[in-house]
Formats: sequence, C-alpha cells, structure tokens
Amino acid sequence: MSNKPVKVGLLGLGTVGTGVVRIVDMHQEDLSGQVGSPIVIEKISVKDREKSRNIPIDPSRLTDDPWEVIRDPEIDVIVEVMGGVEQTRTYVLEALAQGKHIVTANKDLMALYGTEILAKAQEMKCDVFYEASVAGGIPIIRTLIEGFSSDRITKIMGIVNGTTNYMLTKMSKEGVTYVDVLKEAQQLGYAESDPTSDVEGLDAARKMTILGTLGFRTNVELADVQVKGIAGVSQADIAYAKNLGYEIKLLGIADRDEDAISISVQPTMVKSSHPIASVNGVFNAVYVYGEAVGETMFYGAGAGEMPTATSVVADLVSVIKNLRLGVNGLKQIAPHKPKKLKSDAEIQFKNFILLHVDDKAGVLARITQIFTEYEVSLASVVQQPNELNPNAEIVIVTHKASKESIDKVLNRFEELEVVRRVVSVYRVEG
Repeated sequence: MSNKPVKVGLLGLGTVGTGVVRIVDMHQEDLSGQVGSPIVIEKISVKDREKSRNIPIDPSRLTDDPWEVIRDPEIDVIVEVMGGVEQTRTYVLEALAQGKHIVTANKDLMALYGTEILAKAQEMKCDVFYEASVAGGIPIIRTLIEGFSSDRITKIMGIVNGTTNYMLTKMSKEGVTYVDVLKEAQQLGYAESDPTSDVEGLDAARKMTILGTLGFRTNVELADVQVKGIAGVSQADIAYAKNLGYEIKLLGIADRDEDAISISVQPTMVKSSHPIASVNGVFNAVYVYGEAVGETMFYGAGAGEMPTATSVVADLVSVIKNLRLGVNGLKQIAPHKPKKLKSDAEIQFKNFILLHVDDKAGVLARITQIFTEYEVSLASVVQQPNELNPNAEIVIVTHKASKESIDKVLNRFEELEVVRRVVSVYRVEG
C-alpha cells in the first residue's frame, strides 16, 4: 500500500460522528504519522444536509443517501455511528460485500447480529472493529481480544451503563428518590425521554452479550442474559445495604466454571471496599478475572462525544495499519467454543433478602427452617421492628446458594401465611 490518502465514509454526524471528525481534523499529523498516510473523511451521510452544525463541514462532503457512501469505489473504510439495527445491518453487510472495512460504535447491532457480520467479514477478508460499542472510551474489547489472549478469563463484572450508575449514585449519596433522579437524568441528557433501555437493564445486557462472547470465545446471544433493571431499588434498600457495608450497583456479571457460563444484569450489593463500589456518576468500570493474571480493573468515561470518538478513531487507525500490512480480516476472533449455559442449579451467589413478617413468636424459626430444607446456609439474620410498619422486618444474607434453591425458598415464602411480603432480593458480591 502506498502513502496515498485513505478515504473514509462516515454514516452519521451526531454526537459521536462529530467527535470523529474533530479528532481526525485536529490530530491529522499524529494520525498520519502512525499509519503512514493521510486520513480523509470523503463523504458523510446525514439525515438533513441543511442542518446547522457546530463544526465546519464542506457541504460537498455531505449526502442524505447512505448508499452513496457505501457504494463509492474510492472509499476504503466505513465508520458507522448512525445507530439503528435492521437497516444499519443491511448497510454494513453490503459494505462488507463490496470489500470495505467497518468501524462501528453500535452495541445493538453487534449484540444482535455480530456473529453474522463477523462471518461476512471473514469471508471477504475485511476488518470489523467495534471498540466503542461497549464502555465508550475504555479499551475493553481490544483488551479482551489481545491483552488476555494468553489467559483464560473466568469472570467479567462491570458497570457498563452510565445512566443507571448516575442515578444509583445520586440515590445513595444524596437520598434522591428513583422518580426524581430519573427526571434529573433526562433533563441532563443522560437518559432518553423513553428510558426503558437503560433503567430496565437492556442496554447493559447488550454490552454483556458482546463482552461474554469475546471473553469466553463462545456465541453468547441476548436471550442468554438474565436481566433485571433498577426500577425496584428503593431508599430503604440502599439504607440496608449501607448498614451492611455495601453499595447497590447495576452490574453485568459473566462468569465461567469449567466450560459452563452464566451472564446476568441486575442490581447488586457490592462490598463497599471493592473498587467497583466507588465508581460513581456516569463513569463505567469493568473488572476482569483471569486464571493467570488474577484481578484487573478498567475504568473511564462510558459515553460522550470525545471518549467514544477516541475509541472509534483508534479502531480506524488499526484498520489502516492492517491495510498497510495486508493483514485485514486475519485478526477476527470468531466464537469457536460450544456454548454451555449453566442451569439454575449451577448458578451460585450470595443473596440479600428483606421480608415483612408477622411480629410474633416462632416466625423466625419457620423462616430459617425453609432455608434449611433447601440447603441454603445463612451468613446473617436480623429481625427488628419497624416503627412505620406494623409488621416486623427480617434481613437475611445467605452464603453462596444456587439460584434454583433461592427461587424455591422465595416461592415458599409467597405461600407462608406469616410472611406478609418479600420486599427485596439482591445478589451480593464481595
């Protein structure tokens, strides 16, 4: 490959797309020095060519037809930052069919169609890089592929959604209610007008699908992730967590025992001394456990124009370096291990359970007897009156127990006349 300019097509000029243009323009000398040739953003697909923008753009570079970008024979690389899934999948597959390399920040696309897209890339000997699809500016995907290539990952645990982490931080530090902090997050632009994807854990689940696939080298699908959002987290739950020495975080957790895996997203009580418990605001963090390296943690901005654009441009640099070396398409890590999901009997973790029960003699004995029947060992049990509640409260923390056993215990509680309500149930880490 000569040092002639590498021409790039950009699909989308929103927040991230604008950041990509800024970085390529501002750092052109450094980028050219790294890859040995200039980088030129040749064409940009936008919805509205007449829209005013906060960066100078030559109008001749803009088009409202994505196909004009994809089918331009002069363009070597397509950077997709337009979002969407079904139509975007069509664009990406067609670009690959034409031998163009892909850089994308689209977590939804890669979570749902990553296997298909990577297979097409392998067939066409093209690169598909998607670092920015998970945790914004944190280089976690490259780390899992390259940094852990000589190790065997046993667990990935992360805060991978900044919106919910911001909300839970405000609830914990300032005592704000869920309803009020959601409104605030929407006003600040952290949460969408329809916040479902964030608060119900769906955004985090898509990211964990990608991380699980890369970390365990098997084809994890979105349906494999057990998901629970933060809408049920109350100030009372946060207070109990603090009293026990925990913080509540929405965690994505992927773990592996032998070759069986489980992946979940759920509000989790994390020991206050654990580094991930101190990750606050809109920041993300991913904890990776390797058999050889032990524990490692990656922390940084999980979203935003420049952090995300930095990851996109880093991927673009990798594509161009591969172009110069003639090794495009050779670094794809296709899932090659058969998928074996853990059964509920094999999924084990500690639990926090809060019950409202009749305030009378013998209730605690009946409660503990049910745990004994299902071989669930208890780490602590506290029964106390609640001045605002005519019932007594029982706070229970278990040792590690199977999800199957805990589900059976909770079902028994629903049938037990002395149990008025199962108030809260949380996974416990640390």
